[in-house]
Amino acid sequence: MNPLSGRRIVLGVTGGIAAYKAVEVCRRLVDAGAHVTPVLTEGALQMVGATTFSALASEPARTSLFDDPQTPIPHTVLGQAADLILICPATARVISDIRTGRSADLLMATVLATRAPLMVCPAMHTEMWEQASVQENISVLTDRGVLIVAPESGRLAGGDMGHGRLAEPATVVAAVEAALSSGDLAGRKVLVTAGGTREPIDAVRYLGNRSSGRQGHALAAEASARGADVVLVTTQPGRAPGGVRVVAVETAAEMANACEIEATNSDLVVMAAAVADFRPADSASRKLKKADGAPEVELVATIDILALLGAAKPEGQILVGFAAETDDLVANAAEKLARKNLDLIVANDVSKPGVGFEHTTNEVVVLMADGSRHDVSLSDKREIARAVLDAALGSLSTNLNQEQ
Repeated sequence: MNPLSGRRIVLGVTGGIAAYKAVEVCRRLVDAGAHVTPVLTEGALQMVGATTFSALASEPARTSLFDDPQTPIPHTVLGQAADLILICPATARVISDIRTGRSADLLMATVLATRAPLMVCPAMHTEMWEQASVQENISVLTDRGVLIVAPESGRLAGGDMGHGRLAEPATVVAAVEAALSSGDLAGRKVLVTAGGTREPIDAVRYLGNRSSGRQGHALAAEASARGADVVLVTTQPGRAPGGVRVVAVETAAEMANACEIEATNSDLVVMAAAVADFRPADSASRKLKKADGAPEVELVATIDILALLGAAKPEGQILVGFAAETDDLVANAAEKLARKNLDLIVANDVSKPGVGFEHTTNEVVVLMADGSRHDVSLSDKREIARAVLDAALGSLSTNLNQEQ
């Protein structure tokens, strides 16, 4: 189950210019299954409209302690029911109010009336963020157990560049998922690969495949949400989820190099990328002209990354492969599982409707080295990711017990 499914989140929005990003955070939380109650401060209403949040959230936005005669103590009701309170963005004033316990409005009253985890996403100009008083407040809140989603560097409201920019919505939602997840991968390092490699023919053309990277990215997002330290080696860095460390690559050789480095200390390696089997023996540094006639492209085999990792697999590591097939799905996958020294393999028939490349859904068969099998019917790729990681976690636990 998605860690946000059915969870009640109070989304506090304060009066920073980054309040517009909270709209996207709200939408993403609701799409992930959370029940979101927006609470907007007076300052937030100068930046964004309550109607927008009411339309996107699970219930109408709240703006005052006194705007609902049916709920005379809204802060207590919200605080007691919440699974998490998320303040996004959090201004310097609100951060100070949280530290001192100053109850100036509905949002702060709700923060004081809850035992739920509190997550704060600071956003302010660089000079404000670097003030000693603000940094001291952040340090105190961290010591108290408040979860801080650190601001990023980038373009600020005044047009200048600096630190203090609100974390991207995907990063914020990933942090919420991690806070509310089972944490069953906490302390584990997970390496995931994603996307189809591109093998250059000339300066503008390449050999490639139809992989979008969605399944690998879903695996990375799910592993991160479950507490893992995730490294994502991907050919689609622009689509990468928040909360993970991204290593951008293009070719099979670049992916192999990155995986050799990152796999050494990984507890779990999930090779979801569609790595090209062949590449041009030579590639031109310039664009080949059509007028020069069709070029002769000699193909040579690329490095077999999965076999390489399987041969060098350290004791206790779990290695997961993928098999995209159109014929003899289980037989071909089982042969690959054994030949490449894998612990499990995820096989899908990409000739079926809605399965595999370019789709948001997938249908897979998970084959284990011990001979067991798990069939996962057509589902959203995040659901597939959960099933794959559940299976991998079982193998991790078995290895851990054997080591002990």
